[in-house]
Parts: sequence; structure tokens; C-alpha cells
Amino acid sequence: MKVTAFVPMKLNNERLPGKNTKSFTNGKPLCQYILNTLLKVEGIDQIYVYCSDPSIMLYLPKGIKFLKRDPALDGSHVKINEVLKAFAKDIPSDVYVLAHATAPFIHKETMEHGVKAVCEEGYDSALSVHKQQDFFWMDDKPWNYDTKEIPRTQDLKPLYRETTGLYIYKNELITEEGRRIGDRPKLLETDWKEAVDINNPEDFVIADAMYNYYRQRGERIYE
Repeated sequence: MKVTAFVPMKLNNERLPGKNTKSFTNGKPLCQYILNTLLKVEGIDQIYVYCSDPSIMLYLPKGIKFLKRDPALDGSHVKINEVLKAFAKDIPSDVYVLAHATAPFIHKETMEHGVKAVCEEGYDSALSVHKQQDFFWMDDKPWNYDTKEIPRTQDLKPLYRETTGLYIYKNELITEEGRRIGDRPKLLETDWKEAVDINNPEDFVIADAMYNYYRQRGERIYE
């Protein structure tokens, strides 16, 4: 079973221009963290960066392939599944691992669990999620608890939020059904560090502070 990983990137991001190549303080360009992690994941056969701008090749670690995508896919109106279908059309594979430069702290073990789940355990897809046990409201009403008898948060039924950092799916899901999550998904529970997702300048500042905090402590939260 052929497994292809890819990281779609734009260099003209609206909310944080240049974020994918912006370096952490005392660190490397953002895109290199997830790419270096992917290189260490067992079970992945090839890794691509999918970008319309060839200048991204200056930032790619050895072993990462570049595939130029149609600049029309960079538009703010383009939905992610359109990008995924275009990539699958260009690069046939049995299974795809979709990762993002903006989720730099996902562990290789999380990725390996997902690849194994889809390739060997009967799941048609896998995705990174973060467990939350908090008090939620919807339509001006408490959604998951009774205000007359407030429970301990640890007793609340867990909810799982997609972190959007990692998706693993079989070919037919995206090529035939146009989706990245199937009817038999494996939820890959992540810790709060892995769940970091960088979209705006404030997110980058927080991620940069995390990187340097753990670096100074001699701990690694990235690969």
C-alpha cells in the first residue's frame, strides 16, 4: 500500500503573510518542523510540498519533493477539498497523509498511529483531535450541562475538536467522494502542544514562545 504525505502551502497568506517560511526566534523556518517530522515517520513512501511558488524549494529539507500547483488554488475562495482533489489527480497513491506547516509540533508517533490505523486496522481515515471538557453554550443556552446542578469539568462528557493539523485518508475518499474524513475515522488524540495551529500574528508569537520555553528547558516538543 503506497502512502504519500504532502504539505500544501501558500506564500501569500492573507492573515499572516510569509508565515510558512517565517523563522522562530533561535529556530528554523516554520515549514521545516513538520517536514522534518514527516521524514522520520515510518510507513510513508514519499513526501511533497504542494505550492504554486517554486521559491519554496529554498526551504525544503533533503528528501522532500516539490510539486507546483495551479496558482488558481491559492485564492481565498478555494476550499481545501479542491486542493486535495487536485493533488490526488497529480500524484496517485493508496493513502494520503495531509499535514500543515502551521501545526509544527505534531509528534511522529501520532502520525504513525494514524498511518497504521488506515493501512492495517480497517479505518478509512484518521484525524488529529483535542479533547475538551468545558462548559459550552449554544443559542444562549448551556449545551452540555445543567446550570441548576453544575458538574465538575472532569465529569463532563468529553468533546473532541479537530485540530486541523493532520488528516490521513484513503484515495477513494477524496477522488470519489470529495472528502478527507470517511465513515470509519480514527480519532488521534493530541496534547495541547500538538494542537497548536498558527493562523494569525498572535498565534505565531505564542508558538514562538512555546518553542523557546521548551528549548531553554532542554525539552523538545517537536521533531
